[in-house]
This record gives sequence, C-alpha cells and structure tokens, in this order.
Amino acid sequence: MEKIQALRQQVDEVNEHILQSLNARAALIKQIRELKDKVSSDYFDPEREEEMLRNIIEKNEGPLSGKMIGDIFNHIFKVNLEFMGISHEKLPLVSDINKVKFCTIKEMFNLEKEGPYIIAGPCAIESLEYAEKIAQLLKGNNIKFIRGGAYKPRTSPYDFQGLGKEGVKILSHVGKKHNLITVSEVVDGSEVESVAKHIDMIQIGARNMQNFELLKRAGASGKPILLKRGMSATIKEFIFAAEYIALQGNKKIILCERGIRTFENKTRNTLDISSIPIIKKETQLPIIVDISHSLGRKDIIQPIAKAALAVGADGLMVEVHPKPELALSDSRQQLDPEEFQELLGALEA
Repeated sequence: MEKIQALRQQVDEVNEHILQSLNARAALIKQIRELKDKVSSDYFDPEREEEMLRNIIEKNEGPLSGKMIGDIFNHIFKVNLEFMGISHEKLPLVSDINKVKFCTIKEMFNLEKEGPYIIAGPCAIESLEYAEKIAQLLKGNNIKFIRGGAYKPRTSPYDFQGLGKEGVKILSHVGKKHNLITVSEVVDGSEVESVAKHIDMIQIGARNMQNFELLKRAGASGKPILLKRGMSATIKEFIFAAEYIALQGNKKIILCERGIRTFENKTRNTLDISSIPIIKKETQLPIIVDISHSLGRKDIIQPIAKAALAVGADGLMVEVHPKPELALSDSRQQLDPEEFQELLGALEA
C-alpha cells in the first residue's frame, strides 16, 4: 500500500504539471488571439493545427498510442479554440449557414433550370475525335456539363497521365463549340492559372483533397471549384478542405462524394450515401455524386444513381466514352453512348 500511495502522489504531481502547462498554453493562445484581433486575422488555422498534431504524434514514445495522443490533443485544441471565441465543431464559413451565402449550381453558371445536373464525359481527354463525339451526345440530350481529365493523377506511374495542355485545349474547344460547361482536374498549383483561362470549373481530385496549397490557389482563381472527397477522408475533413477554398473568398464550391476506401472489394470504393444528407444539413454547399469512381462497375449504376438523387444529391458525375474498351484509363467503369442513354432514360422514368 505504501508503494501505491507513493505512485499516487507522483500522479498528483504530474497532474499539477499538466494543469500548469495547460494554463501556460492558454495564456499563449490569449496573446495570439489579441495579436490576430489587431490585424483582423482568422482565429482558426486548420493547417497549423494539423502540423502541430503531426509533430506531437511523431515525438510520442508511448506507452500511449499515437491515436490516443491525437484524441487528447484534439480535445485540447478544441478547448483552446473555444477560449479564443470560436467553436472547433462549427467552421466560420462553410458550416455557418446563416453567415455566408454560397452559390447554387444554377447561380454559378447562370442556368435556366434547377438540377439535378449531369456532369458527363470521358475519364481522360484522349483525342479531339472522341471529345467531339461525347460533346455531341451531351448536347443532344440537353446536358450542360462536359468533364474530361487533361492531367491524370494515377496510382501507377506507368499508366496514362493525360495529354496535359493539349487535353485542356481540346476540352475547351469542344466546350465552346457546343456551348457546354467544361470541367477538368488540376493536380499542381502552378497549373491553376493556365487551366482557369480555358476551363469553366476546376476539379480538385480525391488524391489532392488535402493538398492545402493547391486548394488555396484554386480558390483564389475565382473559378467554380468541384472538390472531391478523399478516399479515406471523414465528412469533417471534407468540409475542412472546402473551408480552405472558401477562405480565399470563393463562394462557388461544389462537393463531390466519390466513395471511400473500406475493406469491401465488390466495388472500387464504398459510396457513402449518408454523407449527402449530412452535407446538406450542415452546410449550404451543393453536393453531387460520382457514380463511376465510387462503383468502378457499370451493372449497378442505375439503382445507385437513383439512390443518390433520392437522398438529395444536386447531381451526378458519370464517365462516358465513345469506345470504353479502347479507353486509356478506367475502361471498365465508363459507359458507352447506348448505356449512357439507358441511364438517362432510367432517371427520367
């Protein structure tokens, strides 16, 4: 019992040290708040918070696990943010539905009708001939958006990486010719300005959802941004990523649910249907569903598309290729023109 009592006394001493450290941290936070007040700077810096947490976990030597340490410090961060006058759970822009008015898809592009909207096109821009055929298909079905990758981030460095600038030119050409709204991905911050000159909406892909510098530069372009959810991102992290864009003064943001990585292998990813009503409830951002990348297969695309719209999605993104069997990327999930017409018919019915 004497040994236990001695250990308990040591615990009490450690508790006092923790208390002193927490109050010392709060005092520093107070100074930061006062300095930020003078320059009218935002209190909350999610990038700085993530960097601090990463450094703390890297220095952890146990016995507590990295996750446990992360949970503890996340709570400390939350309390300190509340001390600064801001809630960690309620973001200053995206999640404050009464504070900032974000654009609807209709407002972004001055469209005549409300959605749901279809954003369709090949996985990658491969040639002018193929892009022209898809543009004609979309125009014939009164679809306003054409998508196509010019810069393709691929898991394997040996896979087709896109046509780059030439792909941008092709997509821009067919978009202008057929009066279609063009959508293409940017993978590097240095490309944002040049792509923004030719493309109507910049896509940030799943692999770059937390590429914060890219988010900032894309947001600063003033172009509408289509932000895809990262393959392992929580809904909260997804909203934080949108916040980076919003903090650049950009109110033209569309979120895209494209499935998350789980242990299931019957589909390419696991489509998180629940994220759609949650996003609609907690933000005023429009959200669409990528039914091609989430599934990676075509045989169940119709019921999944209906389900996505049924729970409130503002639209769908789907890959269409004139000859999917010859596609240079993601051939299994791309619809041919006939399959695409069947999907449209099913949605209309």
